[in-house]
Amino acid sequence: MLWPSAAALIFLSASFSLSSAPVPAAVQLKPKTIEAFERYLRLTEARNDEELRRGAPFLYVDALPEAERAAAYAALHRGEVKLERRETLEDGRAIACPGGMIHHWEGLAFVPGATLGETLALLQDYDHHAKYYAPDVERSKIERHEGDDFRVFLRFRRHKVITVVLDTEHDVHYVRDSSTRAHSRSSAVRIAEVENPGRANEREKAPGEDGGFLWRMETWWRMEERDGGVYVQSEVVSLTRDIPAGLGWLIGPFVTSIPRESLTFTLEATRKGIEARRKDR
Repeated sequence: MLWPSAAALIFLSASFSLSSAPVPAAVQLKPKTIEAFERYLRLTEARNDEELRRGAPFLYVDALPEAERAAAYAALHRGEVKLERRETLEDGRAIACPGGMIHHWEGLAFVPGATLGETLALLQDYDHHAKYYAPDVERSKIERHEGDDFRVFLRFRRHKVITVVLDTEHDVHYVRDSSTRAHSRSSAVRIAEVENPGRANEREKAPGEDGGFLWRMETWWRMEERDGGVYVQSEVVSLTRDIPAGLGWLIGPFVTSIPRESLTFTLEATRKGIEARRKDR
């Protein structure tokens, strides 16, 4: 968003590039699945709020042991994207999610020479996210904007064995913590899988009664200007269906690898977008 910044967000629909590919049966989002995800989200939100209240660690690499922290910063300054799988526990135990899978990733990138203002300007330019985050973002627009609050529309497209398209709406709130720090919180308030995208018979499936490729997505962004540039961090928690027996080869790549790949792409595209806008000026 983030995906958010387009980020964060890239997933699916049932539009197939190969006519021989079987169409996954529709699956309904169950109340018990929603309940488990919301419990996971509440605990994750509480941890984020506490970190922001304390102001440390503002970036997740700052919590690493000294040697690992130094290596992480060196990699970031070489242009690498640092990515980590996360898991929120409840009383030290994993949170079961019957009928679904919770995906939790956190990534960090460094944009040399950038300012915090330039970074916020790109992230908030939702009307042009289809330019900066193409091809994963196909359409984008601001539906409402009041102060630090946005309601935005993003259409995502991704191909991996199958091509998937989602129409999504997000509520995003920004906070300027200081002259060098800012954060945002993005929540997908509507996710609809698109059937026959771009055709005359295009239609949206009822949310929660679809292929189950993306049911929920929540994103936290943090930005800090220092060391001659801006660190951009994004944490994404999403909910998908589980993998049905016999269709792992078809659905598995999306519900396992796409969350990680999408976050990497989003952070790299954010860096490239900031750099491109700087050159344009």
